[in-house]
Amino acid sequence: MAKEVAISKRLKITKAQQNMLFAVLIASIVLGAALSISINLIKRISFNADVITEKDKAISQYSKVISGVGVCKKPKGSVYTEEELKKCNPESITLSEIPGTLRANILQGLASNPALTSVLKEDEDSCINSSTGKNYTYDELNEIYQASSEENRAAASDLLKACSALRVIPDALPAFRNEEALLSSLNKIFDLSGWQPESLMPGDSGTQKNSDGLLSIGMNLSVESDSTVTMEVLNNMERSIREFDFNNVNVEWAENGYLNFSARASAYYVEPTTIIETRKTIKAGGNK
Repeated sequence: MAKEVAISKRLKITKAQQNMLFAVLIASIVLGAALSISINLIKRISFNADVITEKDKAISQYSKVISGVGVCKKPKGSVYTEEELKKCNPESITLSEIPGTLRANILQGLASNPALTSVLKEDEDSCINSSTGKNYTYDELNEIYQASSEENRAAASDLLKACSALRVIPDALPAFRNEEALLSSLNKIFDLSGWQPESLMPGDSGTQKNSDGLLSIGMNLSVESDSTVTMEVLNNMERSIREFDFNNVNVEWAENGYLNFSARASAYYVEPTTIIETRKTIKAGGNK
């Protein structure tokens, strides 16, 4: 009898242990699943937070560029809203609405710069005021621009660029390689100097970039004439608004009394400036 009681108690203990082990196993599975779900949820939240942060940075940077250039009026808040961008039309904006922007500084400060305005230019029909018969002044050009309707604003802007002091900037430092324009400028200098070259051609076709980021066009120059004409050519090149750098210069007196000058020279231009867009990939786990 005692033996049967002992066996019964042992069986009950074994069954209780099995129930306990089963309960522990179930609890472990539930805890593991909960931990796994929690960790995954935390990673998702962290990843989404990183995406939102980078998106806000991109929106802020785009807003700074748009506002700084003067394409749109300044936003009401810190960044442009989607509705503000939809309503933005650069041709409907007057310069008084975008003070301090790149666009306003160029069309006001540079366009009316007295030093640039002092550079002489040939009269062009499009730049002559029919009322006065003289070239447009900056004030007249600006008045036309400000009074233009939205449809005519682009044409008024082109007139301001072509007939104001702004025309000097691309003449002095073009935004692209243009050998034909360079040869045309040299030919004009030669005409003013009273000398006609037998031939006019650029030098090597290679392009070099110096430490200032300027790109150069090489050319060969040879002047064979009396000293007065030769010096006049050099003086006019020195007074030219476009920079000419001479190297490998050779000067000699010829038997016929001519002062012969030959040299290699360089003229400069710059590459157009553009806004470079960058991409940033964000991966879960912090590996960016």
